[in-house]
Amino acid sequence: MARAIVHMDLDTFFVSCERRTNSELEGIPLIIGGGDRGVVASCSYEARRFGVRSAMPIHMAIKLCPQAKILKGDMELYSQLSHEVTQVIQQKAPIMEKASIDEFYLDITGMDRFHGSYKWTNELAQDVIKQTGLPISFALSINKTVSKIATGEGKPKGNLEIGEQNVRAFLNPLSIQKIPMVGSVTFQLLSRIGIRTIETLSEMPPEVLGQMIGKNGLEIWKKANGIDHTPVEPYTERKSISTEHTFSQDTIDIIKLKSILMGMVEKLAFQLRSQQWLTSTVVVKIRYANFDTETKQCKIAYTSADHILTKNVTELFDKLYQRRMRLRLIGIRFSGLVRGTYQIDLFEDTQEMLSLYAAMDKMKSRYGFDAVMRCAGASLKPFNKNEILKRNL
Repeated sequence: MARAIVHMDLDTFFVSCERRTNSELEGIPLIIGGGDRGVVASCSYEARRFGVRSAMPIHMAIKLCPQAKILKGDMELYSQLSHEVTQVIQQKAPIMEKASIDEFYLDITGMDRFHGSYKWTNELAQDVIKQTGLPISFALSINKTVSKIATGEGKPKGNLEIGEQNVRAFLNPLSIQKIPMVGSVTFQLLSRIGIRTIETLSEMPPEVLGQMIGKNGLEIWKKANGIDHTPVEPYTERKSISTEHTFSQDTIDIIKLKSILMGMVEKLAFQLRSQQWLTSTVVVKIRYANFDTETKQCKIAYTSADHILTKNVTELFDKLYQRRMRLRLIGIRFSGLVRGTYQIDLFEDTQEMLSLYAAMDKMKSRYGFDAVMRCAGASLKPFNKNEILKRNL
């Protein structure tokens, strides 16, 4: 039986959230992002007509569309509305995966025995729009790759259904840039040898592609041929990543404690970004010399950025550590995880900060976590023993 996989995507999500809050923003060019040195986090279709795109420097976007209204963005609002949409979908879908704050996959294989799969998906999309006031697009096909590409091709008005027999005809004329995993570097590499359409890419020998691109070559070739067996992973927010540090000698040294906490945050945040997780809950744990254990937590907007998480961890620690007794253990946990690629707070950070994170993560991935660290957290030795990524199902 061919699978029936739905990809749902909230249209210009940040923009739609702002317009739901303020109807006067309807119909005008709108850009969500940071200050003059920041980047575009999202933009309306009206702004896109002038060439504005996500991740573009704000100053360039303003030159292209000087009449656009610039908003800083409200990640707390976006997180709240994302949760509302998640609840609507989760109540009705048999299997739902939350791929990011505004993106979902559903596995409705076999549903056409009882309902028309496309009709059911369209009704679900209408329910989302009715209950949340947010526009949502979808596509239905045989796997994640095809349905995701089809959602993009159908925007902003059409919701596509790509049957098994039509997959190759749909994919073939499209640019290879439409394939997930094909970034600008891979696109330029393949373009230089004349490979610009998915059809041309699909006809390449997979072993040659592997030699050119590396380990991802075979996966890209499969996607170009409409092959993707990746399952839809059932969503739960009860996932966490955590670590603890036990001292060989109990300590009251505040500078040492905060330095170690910063190193712990930096390492866990790197893991979040490497595995494409975002966290919405920060927990700090301390254990006194007499074994009394206390924790304190806070909810935050989805993020995986060191500097944001460090600020929250430090504030929690200051509120938590009041007894001024020696400590034998400190720990942190990030929970309420969702899959996502909003790796840092686009509304606060500059293009330089984006580049800094990308460069640091690249060095850590290649040479190990300890290859580059912030000075404040560098006193923490590598720790793997108590570090866990767990699903509390």
